[in-house]
Amino acid sequence: MKLPTKPRALPMPLWLQGAFELGQAAVISALIVLVPLGAVWLTGGFAGRDALGTLHLGAQAWLVLHGAPLELARPDGGTGLLWAVPLALTLVPFLLAWRAGRRLARASYTDQLWQALLGALAVYALFGLGAAYLADDGVTSAPLAAGACVPLIAAGAGLIIGAYREAGSWGRLIGVDLAEWIATTSQHSRWAGSYVWSAVRAAFLAVLSALGLSALLLAVTLAIHWAAIATIYERLDAGILGGAVVTIGQLGFIPNLAVWTLAWSSGAGFALGTGSSISPLATTAGPLPALPVLGAVPSGQLEYGMAALALPVVAGILAGWWFFREGENHFDEWLQLKVEARWFTATASTVTLGLFIGVLAGAGTAVVAFLSRASVGVGRFVEIGPDPLWTALFVAAEVGVGVVIGYAVSPLLERDSR
Repeated sequence: MKLPTKPRALPMPLWLQGAFELGQAAVISALIVLVPLGAVWLTGGFAGRDALGTLHLGAQAWLVLHGAPLELARPDGGTGLLWAVPLALTLVPFLLAWRAGRRLARASYTDQLWQALLGALAVYALFGLGAAYLADDGVTSAPLAAGACVPLIAAGAGLIIGAYREAGSWGRLIGVDLAEWIATTSQHSRWAGSYVWSAVRAAFLAVLSALGLSALLLAVTLAIHWAAIATIYERLDAGILGGAVVTIGQLGFIPNLAVWTLAWSSGAGFALGTGSSISPLATTAGPLPALPVLGAVPSGQLEYGMAALALPVVAGILAGWWFFREGENHFDEWLQLKVEARWFTATASTVTLGLFIGVLAGAGTAVVAFLSRASVGVGRFVEIGPDPLWTALFVAAEVGVGVVIGYAVSPLLERDSR
């Protein structure tokens, strides 16, 4: 008896599979935006918009979700730039692309993965181009080039990180064995590389710790000012569905607010409109929009505001302690070979370490501070959020001090005789 043969499936080209995977991610992220907006429109929440107008708004929201800028027509005939990156909501396309990257890595050989990634990014760029074209409602529009390219940042990062997680190493991902390449370098180069890599990870820990402490401070502040926040909700009177949309939108900016809190705790402060300043010393701000979360903005003189300056220092202490536990301070070892005075080598290497990690932490903080900024394009609210340069300088100095303290006291914490 002859057994029936299993029908052979036609193999899908890798570029087509990549296009399908990331195209699926683009559709899902679009539905996440369109479904709430459609529900609000069906309940009469957008009285001045028809179905096409709601679709325009959905395309604009999808682009903002990915950090793409929009152009607003001003009453004087000019244009303003609306730009904001809701960092929590931007995780949605990032995670969808991360999943796609893992699936594509499983389906590809090492030297063929680029085909899948190229097809995936191409279809996502086309989707962004279509969203930019659809976003034009006569008042708000999106540059086509920005609509096609900017969404690729979150999607591309998710793809690459997801593929790396699935591959398990950069060697399998790009076809180059980094461990083997490092083994061919000199011992001094390996020591220098270990020192720099440990310092980079310590700086990352410092930034992450500072953001975590700032998020905790933000949660406490929101709890203290909950009555003012509830009052603004009552004044909005947006209904159950409208209130839910407002809440979801604010939750999308919670990481941004955590970065603003870090800038505030560093002493650099942040702005809520041109000419305003919110810092531990005092708050100078004009009338604010009716957003409930802004009810937690501190006002007037703060008696204990300067105590917040300790948060970046604590983060630096943790980074210095972590670096000591890593045992990769090869610069200190090199100095000991050159100079016999231990008091000098210990001081010089620790101060150098504080400067190095502080600069790295400041650079990382500048990036997140820039991403947390926003601009509504018109009026005085063209400048919202922290200044990246000043925030980086303040955080770099405070983290550097913390690293020196943390590394210096680490032998006591670890009960090390050195």
